[in-house]
Amino acid sequence: MKSLVKTVVLITGFSIATRIVGFLFRIYLSRTVGAEALGLYQVAFSVFMVLLTVVSSGLPFVVSRLTANCRVDGNKKRQGAVVSTALIIGLIASLMLCAAVLLLKNVFSSMFTDGACIMILIALLPALVFSAVYSVFRGALWGQDNYFALCASEFFEQIARIFLCVLMLAPTASAISNAVNVGWSLTIACAMSMVFVILLYFIHGGRVSKPKGEFKQLLRRSTPITGVRVAGSLAQPLIALIVPARLMAIGYSSSQAMSLFGVAVGMSLPLLFIPTTLIGSLATALVPDISMAVVKDDKMHIESRIRSAVIFALFVSAMVVPLFMGAGDLIGQFLYGNSLSGSMLASAAWIMIPMGLNNITSSLLNSLGYEVRSCLNYFIGAIFMFVAIWVLPLVCGVNALFWGMGLCMSVTAVLNLFMLKRKTGVKLKVLKPLVSLIFISIACAALVAFIAKLCCFVMPLVFSIIISCGVGAVFYMLLCMVFNVVDVKGYFVQVSSKFKIKSIKKVKKS
Repeated sequence: MKSLVKTVVLITGFSIATRIVGFLFRIYLSRTVGAEALGLYQVAFSVFMVLLTVVSSGLPFVVSRLTANCRVDGNKKRQGAVVSTALIIGLIASLMLCAAVLLLKNVFSSMFTDGACIMILIALLPALVFSAVYSVFRGALWGQDNYFALCASEFFEQIARIFLCVLMLAPTASAISNAVNVGWSLTIACAMSMVFVILLYFIHGGRVSKPKGEFKQLLRRSTPITGVRVAGSLAQPLIALIVPARLMAIGYSSSQAMSLFGVAVGMSLPLLFIPTTLIGSLATALVPDISMAVVKDDKMHIESRIRSAVIFALFVSAMVVPLFMGAGDLIGQFLYGNSLSGSMLASAAWIMIPMGLNNITSSLLNSLGYEVRSCLNYFIGAIFMFVAIWVLPLVCGVNALFWGMGLCMSVTAVLNLFMLKRKTGVKLKVLKPLVSLIFISIACAALVAFIAKLCCFVMPLVFSIIISCGVGAVFYMLLCMVFNVVDVKGYFVQVSSKFKIKSIKKVKKS
């Protein structure tokens, strides 16, 4: 159990560090290249991500499982054969995808609302080959339980990408040139990460052997996983193609449409994922915990974990909503020097509640062994999203993106909750705390907005944000305690008691 906790803490720590660094980099990027270049890059990158999913989703997952099996059997020769076979499959698949894009360059170019996107996509293509190799070795490290090397390689890639991007970007260059340079920086960073993870693999005793008898098994096991994840990832490029096209259809120019999309996806949307960092950490810890309880048929433990996890996800998500609703304009201006991103952030803050609920319920379903059903629920929600982003731009412009995402997450979360109740028999009782948290969030949002406006008259922007959001967060927790929505006091007492026990043990040892 201790090793499990250490693993979760390690992964969570690296994940938070990687996200913080990536978030700061995104702020720098938006200020340096501008909204239009960011929009162009996001459109091309969304297509690249679909191609990347083909070579870096199912294959490394199966490699990790087979590597773990080989460790149990002590068969290092077969472990090396699995890695070698996966490398061949990954290289062939990535090279075929690169060739397909280059041969069908005109087709891909016609898909984009701006012809510059194909130049960015071509700059990203070599990263497919590097990532195919990189993901196989990461899968092998994962199977070896070498989580430090696994996390370190991902963090290294992020740092390398930022360093290269800073060197390659020029504030005086055109939007297209900068967007292409961002693509090249990712490609070079992937090459460096590939070398880094290969070194880690061999340093930690990894080996390669003749690829004998593993092709059929790897393809048979990885293809279904890859197929499901590719289908899910197709949503991103479709959104990147539909939203700018629909904005142009209602009168925006190509440049204006790309700028709006860049602000929405490159500036506002990343902030809306902040609660999922903490919720994701909880989900990571719950997956093995619930899986073990399923094996033991411990229904009381499963019920307790599911109910507390859902309520916690609601509590965390709803706490950030009033902060963004009340001080979103100031946050956008402070981080990006862009008031429009702040307005989008304030109006879209509500989607964090269904987003957090969807995040935790999907993880719970996966840990219970219902991955396919979780995926189907997402596809049903995605139908509502695509209808919304096609129809709603006429009514609310680029904000249709957020309404579509919110609708998708809401539908998916509801379906996930029904599935959890049906499969486990757990009475979740979500409606009452959800309604209470919504009203509490609205009240706190009004308070944050009032304090933020008052502070702006007498102090700098950053202090206005800190004070207004700090007061809003405190009042949110107080109201949750008053209306008994979440046992906040009990949680802090429990945490503080743990620290006291640890300190007592340290004193006794000394």
